[in-house]
Amino acid sequence: MPVQMELSRIIISEINDQQVIYLKEVDGDRSFPILIGIFEATSIDRRVKGVLSPRPLTHDLLVSVADNLGAEFQSVVISELKEHTYFARLRLKHEGELIEIDARPSDAIAVAVTCDPQLPIYVTEEVLNDVLGG
Repeated sequence: MPVQMELSRIIISEINDQQVIYLKEVDGDRSFPILIGIFEATSIDRRVKGVLSPRPLTHDLLVSVADNLGAEFQSVVISELKEHTYFARLRLKHEGELIEIDARPSDAIAVAVTCDPQLPIYVTEEVLNDVLGG
Protein backbone atom coordinates (compact mmCIF):
# COMPACT_ATOMS: atom_id res chain seq x y z
CA MET A 1 0.00 0.00 0.00
CA PRO A 2 1.53 3.36 -0.99
CA VAL A 3 2.39 5.82 1.78
CA GLN A 4 1.06 9.36 1.60
CA MET A 5 3.82 11.95 1.54
CA GLU A 6 3.90 15.73 1.43
CA LEU A 7 6.31 18.21 -0.01
CA SER A 8 8.30 19.44 2.98
CA ARG A 9 11.18 21.45 1.48
CA ILE A 10 12.37 22.91 -1.79
CA ILE A 11 16.03 23.86 -2.08
CA ILE A 12 16.90 25.99 -5.10
CA SER A 13 20.58 26.65 -5.74
CA GLU A 14 21.73 29.21 -8.28
CA ILE A 15 25.19 27.64 -8.43
CA ASN A 16 24.08 24.04 -8.90
CA ASP A 17 22.36 22.30 -11.82
CA GLN A 18 20.51 19.94 -9.49
CA GLN A 19 17.81 21.24 -7.18
CA VAL A 20 16.35 19.29 -4.26
CA ILE A 21 12.84 18.65 -3.02
CA TYR A 22 12.12 16.70 0.15
CA LEU A 23 9.09 14.51 0.65
CA LYS A 24 7.98 13.71 4.19
CA GLU A 25 5.59 11.01 5.32
CA VAL A 26 2.21 12.53 6.30
CA ASP A 27 1.59 10.15 9.22
CA GLY A 28 5.16 9.30 10.13
CA ASP A 29 8.78 10.40 10.33
CA ARG A 30 10.25 9.12 7.07
CA SER A 31 11.52 11.62 4.53
CA PHE A 32 13.88 11.64 1.58
CA PRO A 33 15.25 14.00 -1.08
CA ILE A 34 14.75 13.89 -4.84
CA LEU A 35 17.11 15.76 -7.16
CA ILE A 36 15.25 17.70 -9.85
CA GLY A 37 15.95 20.28 -12.55
CA ILE A 38 15.77 24.04 -12.09
CA PHE A 39 12.66 24.47 -14.26
CA GLU A 40 10.61 21.98 -12.25
CA ALA A 41 11.97 23.32 -8.94
CA THR A 42 11.02 26.90 -9.78
CA SER A 43 7.61 25.79 -11.06
CA ILE A 44 6.92 23.91 -7.81
CA ASP A 45 8.28 26.78 -5.71
CA ARG A 46 6.14 29.38 -7.51
CA ARG A 47 2.98 27.32 -6.96
CA VAL A 48 3.71 26.60 -3.31
CA LYS A 49 4.29 30.33 -2.71
CA GLY A 50 1.15 31.27 -4.65
CA VAL A 51 3.03 33.24 -7.33
CA LEU A 52 0.88 33.27 -10.45
CA SER A 53 2.23 33.65 -13.95
CA PRO A 54 0.54 36.03 -16.40
CA ARG A 55 0.51 33.20 -18.96
CA PRO A 56 0.14 29.44 -18.40
CA LEU A 57 3.36 27.57 -17.70
CA THR A 58 3.84 23.96 -18.82
CA HIS A 59 2.31 22.38 -15.71
CA ASP A 60 -0.61 24.83 -15.83
CA LEU A 61 -1.13 23.76 -19.43
CA LEU A 62 -1.21 20.06 -18.52
CA VAL A 63 -3.82 20.64 -15.83
CA SER A 64 -5.88 22.84 -18.14
CA VAL A 65 -5.79 20.30 -21.00
CA ALA A 66 -6.93 17.49 -18.70
CA ASP A 67 -9.70 19.67 -17.31
CA ASN A 68 -10.91 20.74 -20.75
CA LEU A 69 -10.96 17.12 -21.91
CA GLY A 70 -13.13 16.13 -18.95
CA ALA A 71 -10.38 14.32 -17.02
CA GLU A 72 -9.60 14.90 -13.38
CA PHE A 73 -6.19 14.36 -11.81
CA GLN A 74 -6.45 12.04 -8.80
CA SER A 75 -2.97 11.56 -7.33
CA VAL A 76 0.74 11.07 -7.89
CA VAL A 77 2.49 7.79 -7.10
CA ILE A 78 6.26 7.54 -6.98
CA SER A 79 6.38 3.92 -7.92
CA GLU A 80 9.94 2.82 -8.64
CA LEU A 81 13.60 3.55 -8.06
CA LYS A 82 15.93 2.08 -10.69
CA GLU A 83 19.62 2.88 -10.91
CA HIS A 84 19.22 6.10 -8.86
CA THR A 85 16.28 7.27 -11.01
CA TYR A 86 12.77 7.67 -9.60
CA PHE A 87 9.70 6.83 -11.67
CA ALA A 88 6.24 8.24 -11.06
CA ARG A 89 2.70 7.81 -12.29
CA LEU A 90 0.16 10.59 -12.68
CA ARG A 91 -3.28 9.14 -12.01
CA LEU A 92 -6.31 10.65 -13.74
CA LYS A 93 -9.95 9.71 -13.92
CA HIS A 94 -11.67 10.08 -17.29
CA GLU A 95 -15.20 8.88 -17.99
CA GLY A 96 -15.07 6.67 -14.92
CA GLU A 97 -11.79 5.02 -15.92
CA LEU A 98 -8.57 5.39 -13.93
CA ILE A 99 -5.66 6.20 -16.23
CA GLU A 100 -2.02 6.13 -15.14
CA ILE A 101 0.56 8.14 -17.07
CA ASP A 102 4.32 7.66 -16.76
CA ALA A 103 6.02 10.85 -15.54
CA ARG A 104 9.16 12.14 -13.95
CA PRO A 105 8.52 12.71 -10.23
CA SER A 106 9.44 16.38 -10.60
CA ASP A 107 6.79 16.92 -13.29
CA ALA A 108 4.23 14.84 -11.41
CA ILE A 109 4.79 16.85 -8.22
CA ALA A 110 4.64 20.11 -10.18
CA VAL A 111 1.25 19.00 -11.54
CA ALA A 112 0.18 17.96 -8.02
CA VAL A 113 0.85 21.42 -6.59
CA THR A 114 -0.72 23.10 -9.64
CA CYS A 115 -4.06 21.34 -9.12
CA ASP A 116 -6.59 22.97 -6.84
CA PRO A 117 -6.88 21.35 -4.39
CA GLN A 118 -3.36 19.93 -4.50
CA LEU A 119 -3.15 16.24 -5.33
CA PRO A 120 -2.05 13.69 -2.77
CA ILE A 121 1.45 12.33 -3.33
CA TYR A 122 2.12 8.67 -2.57
CA VAL A 123 5.33 6.66 -2.48
CA THR A 124 5.39 2.87 -2.58
CA GLU A 125 6.87 1.03 0.40
CA GLU A 126 9.34 -0.56 -2.01
CA VAL A 127 10.73 2.86 -2.98
CA LEU A 128 10.85 3.96 0.66
CA ASN A 129 12.73 0.77 1.59
CA ASP A 130 15.16 1.25 -1.30
CA VAL A 131 15.87 4.90 -0.56
CA LEU A 132 15.95 4.60 3.24
CA GLY A 133 17.70 1.24 3.38
CA GLY A 134 14.79 -0.40 5.19
